[in-house]
Amino acid sequence: MSKAILLTNGQRIYNDELVKSEVLIVDGKIKAIGEHIQVPSDAEKVDLDNGLITPGLIDIHVHLREPGYTNKETIATGSKAAAHGGFTTIAAMANLNPTCDTPEKFKEQVDRNEKAGLVKILQYSPVTVGRAGKQAVNVAEQYAAGARLFSDDGAGIQDAGVVYQAMQQLAKVNAPLCDHAQDNQLAQNGVINDGATIAKKLALPGMPAISETAQIARNLVIAQATGVHYHVCHVSTKESIDLIRHAKQQGINVTCEVTPHHLLLADADIKEDDAEFKMNPPLRQRLDQQACLIGLLDGTIDCIATDHAPHTDAEKQQGFLKSPNGIVGSETAFALLYTHFVKTGIFTLAQLIDWMAVKPQAIFNLDNAGLLKVGDPADIAVFDIDHQDVIQPDQFFSKGHNTPFVGEQVYGMTKRTYVDGKLVYLEGEG
Repeated sequence: MSKAILLTNGQRIYNDELVKSEVLIVDGKIKAIGEHIQVPSDAEKVDLDNGLITPGLIDIHVHLREPGYTNKETIATGSKAAAHGGFTTIAAMANLNPTCDTPEKFKEQVDRNEKAGLVKILQYSPVTVGRAGKQAVNVAEQYAAGARLFSDDGAGIQDAGVVYQAMQQLAKVNAPLCDHAQDNQLAQNGVINDGATIAKKLALPGMPAISETAQIARNLVIAQATGVHYHVCHVSTKESIDLIRHAKQQGINVTCEVTPHHLLLADADIKEDDAEFKMNPPLRQRLDQQACLIGLLDGTIDCIATDHAPHTDAEKQQGFLKSPNGIVGSETAFALLYTHFVKTGIFTLAQLIDWMAVKPQAIFNLDNAGLLKVGDPADIAVFDIDHQDVIQPDQFFSKGHNTPFVGEQVYGMTKRTYVDGKLVYLEGEG
């Protein structure tokens, strides 16, 4: 039996209010939650200094880059970055080289994740062979190998017949198709939102909002026909959100996520040709940004996911035309959202925790993720919501420093992160 750990002098959300709390961890599980818990005399006592205790956050959308792109990130650095951000479970996309599109390759990837990862890593299977969009993987075989999430993220599947075939297979095993919704013919090789102001000012080719919305419309119809769980990744436009809202009202089994950057930024925030603002889908207009907020608050958008996408400094210094898409998000998501939305009264703290921990667990039936309940795995994050800090990429554990939020003053940086009762991040680690 392992030594008991008592987290004391903390606070947690209970009935939508902050209450003083202690948490007792025994054998990697939560044994008790409350005040003045009786503990063994040899228990390790950890003073949290009024830190906020939450369930370990769950990020359903990250890129770990290993194998194939370890100059950008590794499983070790990406999972440490997740722990630094308070995440205890992350789901890793399959845009790797080679991608894990057979049972053998999938099992090899899971083994890599388990050996190198500091947090729990759920591995996506690609939807199509080689993520080429031409032929669906053998879903039954991938499922038997342990795959529970399927996505070609980074590329939209252009062939409707392939989507139909994949959704039919996925419905049989009750697994979701998680979709990067993009019609390439409508996207027109755009690198920035297609708007009359910013794209024109910077003389950059624009990506129309319809490139996302049209693909979602097509796939919602196919999802309705097959009964599959259709999950839209990083939704970004008002029209897309309107479509998903209507589809839910019609009983279609659809869920969706939004990223912190689409909640916090719009294309109007891009002042120059700075690829730290380049991502896909691109930052949209203010009305789209507002629609993302409204969609979260009314339940149309189910959860928040970072789309953590690390690249090298050199890659992101090439401007919009040549730089790859994406920004890092694991280490900044909670603090940015807490600062901009909870402290300003737009969200409640309970809502933020719900979107970053509770809802992802429920949407994807994640049995091994904790929810801060007695008997659950001791997957716990502790945040400092009392003191201000500054986002500084030289303090990241990710290899990627690519973020437009450098220098932001925030509250809610992580103090401690536990996975199955094991301390995987401690404030001040270098």
